[in-house]
Amino acid sequence: MNKKAIKKFKLFGIQFINGDFNIAINELKDGGLMVVPAAPALIDIYNDQEYYDALLNSDFAIPDSGLMVLVLKIFKFIRIKKLSGLAFLDKFLNENILKENHCLFLVDPNEKEATLNQKYLKSLRILIKDDDHYIAPFYNKNNIVDYVLLKLIEEKKPKYILINLGGGVQERLGSFLKNNLSYQPGILCTGAAIAFFTGQQVIIPRWVDKLYLGWLWRCFSNPRVFIPRYLKGFKFILMLLKEPIKLKEIK
Repeated sequence: MNKKAIKKFKLFGIQFINGDFNIAINELKDGGLMVVPAAPALIDIYNDQEYYDALLNSDFAIPDSGLMVLVLKIFKFIRIKKLSGLAFLDKFLNENILKENHCLFLVDPNEKEATLNQKYLKSLRILIKDDDHYIAPFYNKNNIVDYVLLKLIEEKKPKYILINLGGGVQERLGSFLKNNLSYQPGILCTGAAIAFFTGQQVIIPRWVDKLYLGWLWRCFSNPRVFIPRYLKGFKFILMLLKEPIKLKEIK
């Protein structure tokens, strides 16, 4: 299929979309691996080659990091449109195509999350059943393969796979599926985003997310976890300043 040329940009070799949510959703309709790398995770790409390889193997990333967008705008005079992973998932889950039977398949971290996710999706009138979920085992980060999951997806052939696992794991698993499936579904690595809708994560008001202040909201909600994580942002700023970036049209 010939795709319409759209604006993207490469940063650290990773291909990001520079547009709107509809562009990302349309890209996924043709299949592919979508990642949503956070700034704290991008800091470690040169120390974690397998994670970095998974990001490079993605078909596109969405620029969820407000810090990245602001640094590029202020210091490099490059305007990139921030696409919140949370807002993206909210829009995606309201797509009519998801109301088709067995269209969506979830990889969940545990039974409790699977039950809550199913309840939430049913409230959106998405046709999802117990066998449309897979409870992920504890993966070895250095070698993430799952042939049980691979076989299950091959049998069901869902159009979309939503991976609700932690950063650094979901991207590796998504890359494994992309490289080994006999067909090309849309694979979404949105991590814990769905947990904000089910109440398992602290709810971030839309105005906070829109103002790029989600990181601050998280720091107040759980300072012990998030403050050390976001302090790494200073290193990320230096990485961004050194890295070349180029907007381009890609078909």
